[in-house]
Amino acid sequence: MEMERVTELTIDRRPRKRPRLGWEAVSQAPKAQLGLFYVQEIGNVTSYAPSRASSDHPSSLFVKGLARNGSAPWREDDKDGHYVFELGENITSRYKIHSKMGEGTFGQVLECWDRERKEMVAIKIVRGVKKYRDAAMIEVDVLQQLGKHDKGGNRCVQIRNWFDYRNHICIVFEKLGPSLYDFLRKNNYRSFPIDLVREIGRQLLECVAFMHDLHLIHTDLKPENILLVTPEYIKVPDYKGLSRSPKDGSYYKRIPKSSAIKVIDFGSTTYEKKDQTYIVSTRHYRAPEVILGLGWSYPCDIWSVGCILVELCSGEALFQTHENLEHLAMMERVLGPMPQNMLKRAGRSAEKYVRRGKLDWPEGATSRDSIKAVLKLHRLQNLIMQHVDHSAGDLIHLVQGLLRYDPSDRLSAREALRHPFFTRDHLRR
Repeated sequence: MEMERVTELTIDRRPRKRPRLGWEAVSQAPKAQLGLFYVQEIGNVTSYAPSRASSDHPSSLFVKGLARNGSAPWREDDKDGHYVFELGENITSRYKIHSKMGEGTFGQVLECWDRERKEMVAIKIVRGVKKYRDAAMIEVDVLQQLGKHDKGGNRCVQIRNWFDYRNHICIVFEKLGPSLYDFLRKNNYRSFPIDLVREIGRQLLECVAFMHDLHLIHTDLKPENILLVTPEYIKVPDYKGLSRSPKDGSYYKRIPKSSAIKVIDFGSTTYEKKDQTYIVSTRHYRAPEVILGLGWSYPCDIWSVGCILVELCSGEALFQTHENLEHLAMMERVLGPMPQNMLKRAGRSAEKYVRRGKLDWPEGATSRDSIKAVLKLHRLQNLIMQHVDHSAGDLIHLVQGLLRYDPSDRLSAREALRHPFFTRDHLRR
């Protein structure tokens, strides 16, 4: 069974799908039980009986002996099922809403003060719609699996706990810094220094290797789903981007103080299944075999990593497209011709993109603008060399291994971590 997938911590309204796993959503509490909610502390399950609040005081609760009326007044959700709140209110008696951090198809993320742990946390409040509730419980399950095996800190966001509150699944996370995408955007899409790209790439591949060892596929790796651990940055002189950003301050660009990252958004993560063909990751980072309907597995994550590394060193998404044939044509423009055996095996939904064993391009293009968008792209080697001062050769060779068309030829995460781009003594360059 399919269901629309969700994103985390960033606004992303693109539709996506994922399989539903076996969890039945708790139905919305009736009027006589408006205070009903469940709490599960990770590693220690605690459930609370419903509070039969009167209609005059629908939010009255008792939680671990805390005072009545700890939660906000009861309100109807908005028309899309989003939780309606005001700053300063409580979510249960434990969490006080401090600010709104983000919103997406899944719901909202709020920065909250955790009274029990005396720290700021990020709470993902999922829309009160069954398919999003189902996906949220998938994410809880994956986060618990990752946390159970993640003894040494393998770059996955840490879940604090989760609870079901007024028909909204709420997942409590450690509070992190901005996503790599948000950092790039606020930095006028200026590239990261190559040594920072190396450190981020190493951590990202360590996370992917850890997940793949557990037979898990993230399926939606992208800069929006990679968060810096801290928001601090420094400003350094930069003159390369002047033509794009002539505003005051354009002589400087931001560099994160710390290269530490964590991967988020496990609502679309799934265990490897050999027969799946319909997983739809965010388009810019989608592997060619997914577009061609040839199935998917661990190498789909590896393709996404390759796209991300190019984006970090150039400042812009490698494949900025919104249409499948154009996307495949962009791949050929940057990486060379696609293997005929892949094109000939294209699934029924992708047969229209292929003619006589080759990509139906430019004949099948939807517009002249689409053809222009493809023609303006550079070959991978030239693109990287335009932005990288040193280590360009190693990075080109690594990315070529991550972006091989045939998924069986693509580097694994463990193989990529042994690449000279990461292992060479760059201090002696």
